[in-house]
Parts: sequence; C-alpha cells; structure tokens
Amino acid sequence: MGLYYSKGPSGFSGASTAEEVTQGIDAAGLSSIVTGTTHGIGKETARVLALRGAHVVMAVRNVNAGNKVKEEILSQIPNAKIGVMHLDLSSFASIRKFASEYIASGRPLHLLINNAGTFPSNFSLTEDNIELNFATNHVGPFLLTYLLLDTMKKTARESKREGRIVNVSSMGHSYATREGFTLEKINDRSGWYNPLRAYGHAKLGNILLAKELTRLFKEEGVNITANAVHPGGVNTNGIRSGGGIRVIMQGASTTCYAALHPQLKGVSGEYLKDSNIFEPSPLAKDEDLAKKVWDFTLSLTNS
Repeated sequence: MGLYYSKGPSGFSGASTAEEVTQGIDAAGLSSIVTGTTHGIGKETARVLALRGAHVVMAVRNVNAGNKVKEEILSQIPNAKIGVMHLDLSSFASIRKFASEYIASGRPLHLLINNAGTFPSNFSLTEDNIELNFATNHVGPFLLTYLLLDTMKKTARESKREGRIVNVSSMGHSYATREGFTLEKINDRSGWYNPLRAYGHAKLGNILLAKELTRLFKEEGVNITANAVHPGGVNTNGIRSGGGIRVIMQGASTTCYAALHPQLKGVSGEYLKDSNIFEPSPLAKDEDLAKKVWDFTLSLTNS
C-alpha cells in the first residue's frame, strides 16, 4: 500500500485521480479524439478532458451508448464541447471511414488518445483476417494513428501547440516475446496462441509504436510527442474505501497526465505508470524492434 500512495518525481502517485493530475490546466482550444469512451477509463478520460476545456470526439463502436455518455457528461459540464463518431478498431474499413470523415470535417487534432481495447478469451479472426486481440489492441490503433498523422502535423504547425499521442498499453506488455512478431504466429490458433500472449504482444506494440513515432517526429522536426501508459493502478483498499468511481478516476489519471500535463512538454517515447515515467520491459526499449514492428504492422494494413 505504501508504494501505491508514494508520490513519484511528478508529485503524483497511483492514488492520484484524473482530476487531480490535471488541476489548474487549461485545455481550451485543444481538439482531441479518445477511443473507447462508453465506459470505464475511456469515459473518465473524455470527461476530464472536456472538464479542462478540450473539444472531445468520442470514437465508439456503439454510437447509442456513446450518445448516452455524451449526455451524461453534458449534464455535469453544460459547456462541454463533445461529439460522438462511430469507430470499430477491429475493422480496417471502419477505421478508414472514421479517419476520412474526421479529415473531411476540417477539424484540427492536437490530442489522439488510443484507449480502446479488448481481451477476447477465444481465438478468432477479424474481417481483415488478423487475430482479434492483436488486431483491435495494436493494428487498429496503429492504422488510426497513421491515417491521422498529416492532420496532427498540420495542426501542430498551424496552431504552434504541441500535439500529443497517448497509447494506453499495459504492464501486460511483459508477456510478449520477440519471436511473436510474425504474421504466421499471430494468426496461429494452435501451439503459439493464448490470450495473454496475444494481449502482451499487442500492448508491447503500443509502446513500440510510440517509440518509432518519436524517432520519425524527431527526424522531421515535428512538434508532436508520443508516449505509452499503463492505466492507473488500482489497490483493494482504494476500492473498498473510495468505491468503483474513484478507482476509475485513478485509472484514467496517467492517460490524462500524459495528454495534458506541462511536465511532459517535449517528452516522447516514454512509458508511464502512476503518472510518472516508468521503466518498461527490455523489449519495449528496443529501437530496432520498434522499426521492425512498425514495418510489419504497416504491411498488415496495406497502407
């Protein structure tokens, strides 16, 4: 319990809430996309960004559920700037449609938060013939990010404000192994596949995506950062004393910290936990592997 409540260099801990880590931050004028906002951490992330003044587009698979969340947020924050768009991260067609519609709208994009994820217990393939776990948790967010990069670059250039990409990863990235990044094994339901391993590879991919984006942005001199986060820690005492709502507020804290806090201005390619920079697994720091996974994922999307 002591480590959970112990504050790190940022001044925050695993017990900090999303509102606490963004206290006093003015996000007015920032446009954001948050995926997976119909419940839990994604919903709280959208609420807190809206609370701080950002324009939030909730990218959701269930639009009816998304509209209910929008109305709930507006009931709490009447002046919130919030919209809902359909997005299914397991479908390349849906991702391309979403990106095309967002770009056509002419909206700027300062913040992209890849929050949505899944943990299927059984093996299945998507309509694009990619294992569902890896497809939804890594390949989908990769393609969405890739398609919106030009919009983010243009926004950063014209607004003179730093863009930020936040990938919600997991400590589960440590389940991954280097040899897993081949299409043959990812789609192999016998022998290699199990849900934890597939999840681990996807979450490692989230971190490596941020690392490779960082390299590309530095090469191009682009004012955008990319980081990965483990959702805020949850401790049983916190659950008992604070209830489920506070747990979710804590769960969204690191995402909101990465998206908005001035301490992270110019900080990129990092992995964060409990609203502090944290040491990931050795594979997550491998720049050669990051480039390899980038090229491999790009080939899967035929982009």
